[in-house]
Amino acid sequence: MSDAVSHQVTPQSDAPVAGRALWRRVLSNPVGFVTVLLLILALGFGLAAPWLAPFDPNLLRLEVTNDGPFQGDFLLGGDNTGRDILSRLMFATRSTIMACLVVLVVSSVLGGTTGLIAGYFGGRLDDLADWVSNVFLALPGIVLLIVLYTVIGPNIMVAMAVYGVLLAPSYFRLVRSSVKSIRNELYVDAARVAGLTDGRIVARHILRAVRGPIIVHSSFVVASGIGIQSALEFLGLGDPSKPSLGGMLQDAFANIYLNRVAVVWPVLLIGVSTLCLVLLGNVIRDALQSSANRPTTLAPSVVRRLRAAAVSGSEAPAAAVKGDRPSLLRVRDLAVAYPDSTTTAKAVVHGVDLTVERGEIHGLVGESGSGKSQVALSILGILPPEAVILRGAIEFQGEDLLAAPKRVRAVRGRRIGYVPQEPLSNLDPAFTIGQQLTYGLRAVKDVSRRDAREQLLELLDSVGIRDCARVFDLYPHQVSGGMAQRVLIAGALAGDPELIIADEPTTALDVTVQADVLDLLRNLQQERELGMVIVTHNLGVVADICDKVSVMQSGRIVECGNADDLFTSPEHEYTQMLLSSTLDGAEMRKPLTVGSEA
Repeated sequence: MSDAVSHQVTPQSDAPVAGRALWRRVLSNPVGFVTVLLLILALGFGLAAPWLAPFDPNLLRLEVTNDGPFQGDFLLGGDNTGRDILSRLMFATRSTIMACLVVLVVSSVLGGTTGLIAGYFGGRLDDLADWVSNVFLALPGIVLLIVLYTVIGPNIMVAMAVYGVLLAPSYFRLVRSSVKSIRNELYVDAARVAGLTDGRIVARHILRAVRGPIIVHSSFVVASGIGIQSALEFLGLGDPSKPSLGGMLQDAFANIYLNRVAVVWPVLLIGVSTLCLVLLGNVIRDALQSSANRPTTLAPSVVRRLRAAAVSGSEAPAAAVKGDRPSLLRVRDLAVAYPDSTTTAKAVVHGVDLTVERGEIHGLVGESGSGKSQVALSILGILPPEAVILRGAIEFQGEDLLAAPKRVRAVRGRRIGYVPQEPLSNLDPAFTIGQQLTYGLRAVKDVSRRDAREQLLELLDSVGIRDCARVFDLYPHQVSGGMAQRVLIAGALAGDPELIIADEPTTALDVTVQADVLDLLRNLQQERELGMVIVTHNLGVVADICDKVSVMQSGRIVECGNADDLFTSPEHEYTQMLLSSTLDGAEMRKPLTVGSEA
């Protein structure tokens, strides 16, 4: 059976696919879907004003002055001069859309272009642009716009263009910092070496990298544009002959005691539009971050198809003989795969069989990337979400954990303990060692904080930590790597497990501390009669502590047997190659000598 099952897909450009995927993630978010829907309705409400508005926005009917909604021809009632509120809202929204478009274009083009140039080329140009942006940031924007009214008069579009210039430094700073962070990346240097001009590099590589932050920032700029335009018009600095949200709000406040409902409509439109833009910006930001870090996942139907193909292409695993005492752990025909597209997956573990008896230390050895950790994570049920178990069984004392996912959570931390690699990276720096151990113990046992502390102090003492009470109150950065590893071993033992999975337990430790940790694991295993799986690529660890050894290569176990037999008479050529790569038994190198001077 091949490692991947694929379908023919028509090649497409990356940009449209990425754009569609981004908007799918935005619309799959309930907040994103609602905000996009409301903004589309607001856009349609304003842009369709010349065709859908029921009346002329300046039509006067004195008989409906300050009428409430739903009382006559004017659906939302009349204002203080007898004009249709609904029609004026539609035309005012249209005016606001145009004003926000002016702000967005001016600020993004001016600030984004200067930010790209200054960030990419740097030097004196960067210093000058930075100084100019600081000057504009120091200007009081709203005060400047009010003063400008005396020069330009009630021309709201010119005022919004000036406001766009005042907002340009925010784009400048955002784009400049983003460009500076990526202009020295290796792929940019490779483009220069390939002969691409600076213009093509900026357009092809730099601009594509900074477009995400620009899109997010634009939503906040448009929201601020709505607020500033409404504020200026509310202060009477707009054109009174044209309907505007701020002007309608001013008229409604002036007559609030005669028509209280009239103030609701412009406030609702301004508030909802601004809120939707801010929320949409946050949703797009989250979608961009998740798209950068989110691995490919497979649809449930694809997973079912891949599993069916994997099961049909493999031999049926041998079943346990009835009446025999079940092994502590038995892995049968385990196959694990990861997606390499939306319809295919590449297997990284191929039909692994593994048996661990009580009181036995089983070493799982192989080079990096051979699949050792994937087997360990599968036993613990903590594979990444995108991983797919194609087939197989993981039996703990005769019970298949893969067939009962809830059972995995029930035994993990209680009957199966875990010692991870890189001890300092697996302790939360925001909490003390005692807080973390207590939280973990109380999650698997019904004990009080006082009892948990007593049990944990005994465990810390049993793993060779002196002055346990002091270490209990320390933060992870205050202890050494060897002590942190002992803390993790104590945490794994807190639930009184029957099986320990130790993934590279000596990786980040020096030679002397490694020996201490191995002695500790061996003594604990003998005292408690634990089963243990040691995942390592260190043959010295295997020789020192393991009873049985399974050698993995490219996701398969190529040899399994007693540790003594494996080291004395290895059968598989890969095992022989691993053993021959060590320096044990090699001839001593001759000492270096200083050559005589000529």
